[in-house]
Amino acid sequence: MSLIPLALPPGVYRNGTEYQQSNRWRETNLVRWRDGSLRPIGGWRTRIATAFNAAPRAMLTWEDFSSDLHIAAGTYNKLYAVSESNIIYDITPSGLTAGTLDAEIVIGYGGGFYGDSYYGTPRVNNTGYGEATTWSLDNWGEYLVACSVADGKLYEWDLNTSGVAVQIANSPEDCLGLLVTEERFLFALGAGGNPRKIAWCDREDNATWTPAATNEAGDIQLQTSGKIMAGIRVQGRAFILTDLDAHIANYVGPPYVYGFERVGNHCGLIARNAAAAVDEGVFWMGSDGFFMFNGSTVSKMPCDVADFIFDDINFVQRSKIYALVNSEFGEIWWFYPDEASNENSKYVSYNYKENYWMLGELCRTAGVDAGVFSYPLASCSSGNLFEHEVGLNTDGRSIYAETGPISLGNGDQVMTVSSLIPDETNQGDVEVTFKTRFHPNDTEYTHGPYQMANPTSVRFTGRQIRMRIEGAKLAAWRTGTMRIDATPRGKR
Repeated sequence: MSLIPLALPPGVYRNGTEYQQSNRWRETNLVRWRDGSLRPIGGWRTRIATAFNAAPRAMLTWEDFSSDLHIAAGTYNKLYAVSESNIIYDITPSGLTAGTLDAEIVIGYGGGFYGDSYYGTPRVNNTGYGEATTWSLDNWGEYLVACSVADGKLYEWDLNTSGVAVQIANSPEDCLGLLVTEERFLFALGAGGNPRKIAWCDREDNATWTPAATNEAGDIQLQTSGKIMAGIRVQGRAFILTDLDAHIANYVGPPYVYGFERVGNHCGLIARNAAAAVDEGVFWMGSDGFFMFNGSTVSKMPCDVADFIFDDINFVQRSKIYALVNSEFGEIWWFYPDEASNENSKYVSYNYKENYWMLGELCRTAGVDAGVFSYPLASCSSGNLFEHEVGLNTDGRSIYAETGPISLGNGDQVMTVSSLIPDETNQGDVEVTFKTRFHPNDTEYTHGPYQMANPTSVRFTGRQIRMRIEGAKLAAWRTGTMRIDATPRGKR
């Protein structure tokens, strides 16, 4: 008999075959690793039920000059402001062009190129992609500035709760988004319907857009074959992502004002809100991988779950993917629609402090990190607004982690396991299930779940096992390294 520790590194590995996932965690839900132990994530509570008329596609929080706190959120056809005391204001601009709740592929008569396929038959036109409507939101001082990709106008809300956001005077139209730079210029992305053009107002004056010798307004067309997707501030500079590459904007002063440098190729952004900036740089999801800009160069990130994620995404609804920072734990979460859903239903998260990945199921459509407010805020497809990382409530969802195959002995022996020695802070808060096989892709047998005792009597035989730890709901459980007593039985 030998005591075998089931010591696995933190994070999920889900690439390749199941046997390639040996001795790693393979599947998780609503858990994280911290200080070497597996534990549940923080719970959530409803801040406002049905705060918005539909799924928000962007969210922003800020503090005004009077120390009042605000939340802004945009849906496919509305723009909202929410006060610190949870009063909701509809600040939708008059005449806003409503967008679409869901993305769609252009089909039917007129879709595609002339002469392609037969007359009178609908066909899929993969180049005719109508994305779900998203917003870009930012602050111009204490005011809110906003742009809906379906509407294309730049709006400003001056905190007047009896008024609505109004179009910024003289600003470009048919834009794809906006960004306020550290130097206090307002960037109009995709200005005038040109998906490669960036226009900016005069410094500190968002009503002056016509370049002149007496101001610093200007514009440039990026040297790219892609279309601008988003802009984000990072380390004091403006970072621009297209669907193909990445550019950095450097303030150089008059007469050119800004210089633009391409810093990455083949690293396009998959969705307009799928990038997040932290002190370490910008992290984003592309169409076939994850990328990082560290302040000087772009690199494709090694990803332990890429095979699973990019096979699982509903690419028709990819424009809904949303990146949310949880800086307290050093995490970035990407919420995405899985292949069976039209709405964000799952997440993949990356811990940039400890370099590991996690998976799980949760519907969130937009959100913001803690900072302005005490807790991270996020919304769901029903328009509810939640506070996260508070308490332990997860609305009854299963909280678990499951391994890939763990080979017993030297991998060539069949082992009989007779007991489990648990390692948890409060014995009985978790239960363990084992699944055994004699060969990869062989019939799998399930044993348990077992309630923890010290030791826990079990009995199963196999060449490889998988272990599933499921935590009690509403319990602050922690687990470390479980150990099993195993006896070799020879080859099979």
